Amino acid sequence: MVMPPAIGIKCLTKDFRVSGSKKWLRAVDNLSLQIERNSIYGLLGPNGSGKSTTIKIALGLVQPSLGSCEILGVPSSNPAARINVGYLPEAPYFQRFLTGRELLRYFGSLSHVSSTMIRERIDYLLEKVGLEDAGDRRVGGYSKGMLQRIGLAQALIGDPELLVLDEPTAGVDPVGAAEIASLIVDLKKEGKTVLLCSHLLSQVESVCDRVAIMGRGRLLREGTVASLTKRKDPSSIRIDGVSDTLKQSIETMVKEHGGTVSSPSRSLEELFLELARENEGK
Repeated sequence: MVMPPAIGIKCLTKDFRVSGSKKWLRAVDNLSLQIERNSIYGLLGPNGSGKSTTIKIALGLVQPSLGSCEILGVPSSNPAARINVGYLPEAPYFQRFLTGRELLRYFGSLSHVSSTMIRERIDYLLEKVGLEDAGDRRVGGYSKGMLQRIGLAQALIGDPELLVLDEPTAGVDPVGAAEIASLIVDLKKEGKTVLLCSHLLSQVESVCDRVAIMGRGRLLREGTVASLTKRKDPSSIRIDGVSDTLKQSIETMVKEHGGTVSSPSRSLEELFLELARENEGK
């Protein structure tokens, strides 16, 4: 039996009425995406590109104007679609008077984690996100980076199959960001699917299997990181799996004919900026 994708979006369109006007704004424009299970998928785009609206539709928080979205084979408009989903919003807000443990216990009860498992689950997650020494402190005293970490823990408390992470490293120092990136990779090893939105393009490039770049509600480009960053230059080639001796011979021959040897690729950031600028002119 073929399993449905983690997220299936078909011809999705969302229009909003502009406040105080008869005009309509198209936030998402005929978007189609398929995110396979057990993968890390990056959703990128400048502010106003439609990323947040797409996520809200996938989570059942906003109804589409046209098209459809399914989560693990269940229509996103059905509350049952959210049973196996963990979500970390871009700017999470938590009850400041609760401690980290109390917060996770609260979200655990909402996720129907059994009372026999909740203590073990909380201890495990606090250690996993690096807050084992801050679990008994009130969330109101947490730094921005600590709030992101406890937010990631609450997204994982129900052991969901799909994680939707919107800027999970916002406000986190470089060391912490690297630790969270490593954690995201570990989640895939555990069989989970991660939808990642981040402005840290180097992080996306290092952890994601596939990436979609949006602009003005439309899909501009989609594919593996390797396929997106490969330069389409007919005069450039890449040869892998050869011996050092053959590699040196090729480099010598190329240089004798006036050529240069370099990697025919570009960073994901270069591609992102190129597409964003092209889209601004349309």
